Amino acid sequence: MRKLCLLAALVCPWASAQVVQVESHSLMRLPNTTGTLVLERLDVADYGTLLVPSNVTELTIDQLHLGREARIAIVPAQQVLEMKVAQAELAEGSQITARGAPGTYTKAARRGRDLNLQFKALNAPLLSVDARGGAGAPGFVGLDGANGQAPGCTWGSAGRGADGSNGSDGQPGAAGALVRLELPNAYPAEQIKVAVDGGAGGAAGPGGKPGAGGKAKGCLVYTADGGKSGRPGADGQPGPAGAAGVVTVQRF
Repeated sequence: MRKLCLLAALVCPWASAQVVQVESHSLMRLPNTTGTLVLERLDVADYGTLLVPSNVTELTIDQLHLGREARIAIVPAQQVLEMKVAQAELAEGSQITARGAPGTYTKAARRGRDLNLQFKALNAPLLSVDARGGAGAPGFVGLDGANGQAPGCTWGSAGRGADGSNGSDGQPGAAGALVRLELPNAYPAEQIKVAVDGGAGGAAGPGGKPGAGGKAKGCLVYTADGGKSGRPGADGQPGPAGAAGVVTVQRF
């Protein structure tokens, strides 16, 4: 019955404030039907994860509780996410993540999502935010060279193996995010940990393997020597790391 009530709360319009609970070791995704969400209370139990869709641009929470190793995971997007929390209780190991997506062979890496985070009251051993850029895609592997042809017994010599083609360079990593924090004056600076490093560059594509020369062949009339192997292709270069983001902290 409890799960049915929670499901009903998630699918109904978000005009009024809601209470959302994420159970331990489980994943829940907020609805993507609106860009603005208002929650009376958000409770993410130990090792649970709440996923915030890319279209959500404003999230207001009256009471936030993150259990041990709990996560608020924010999907990458171009728009800044404004997150305003009136009162927050964050357990050890909890984290807000807004990391960029790693690159693939068909898509470039995505930067960390820009965040404006406001906590009017905060009780936490550590405020941990991860908004690093995504890693670049690796370079393409070079093509292997073809093998040389074997000689005949009445004509010709063994063919030389073809050279392998060069590997391509790794793709650049994406930039880290711009993160703005608004925190109470009493919250210690040494308990703030925000990562906005640029993503690592993609690994270099290895060069293709050389083709083998045609094998030597002993015949009745004469012996044909084997052909030379080709040269291996050169490895590409690693991609550059993405630019670091910027963190600003405002006190009130």
